[in-house]
Amino acid sequence: MNALDPPEPLIPRHSQPLFAALLGLGLSAMAIWFVAAGGLRGGLVPHDEAPAEANGFSCNINAAGVAELAQLPGLGPATARQIVAHRRAHGPFASHEDLLAVPGIGPVTLEGLRPHLRPIRPRREAP
Repeated sequence: MNALDPPEPLIPRHSQPLFAALLGLGLSAMAIWFVAAGGLRGGLVPHDEAPAEANGFSCNINAAGVAELAQLPGLGPATARQIVAHRRAHGPFASHEDLLAVPGIGPVTLEGLRPHLRPIRPRREAP
């Protein structure tokens, strides 16, 4: 083999049209799938973030203990203990807004908790 001779192709010349046709077919199939999956409309699923999970967890703030309250989003064990201590000192909460009196709970935290709080039933007066 002379240094000036062209190198031997990796795919024999008689097989190159077949490989080119298969490559074109594969690229066409990928383009069709992309369009059908909604790639041009933004319908593809973003893989950089996990899909939102439906969380059906809810609790009654007048009956829940520290362990149950600590599972609420935005609360930890320390804030859960504050809620229980406030409830013991001042009685049951009359509304969800009463949670704002608990140290460590502000308006933003309360709004994050609302979907997980069961409605508070009004207390019945004793006859």
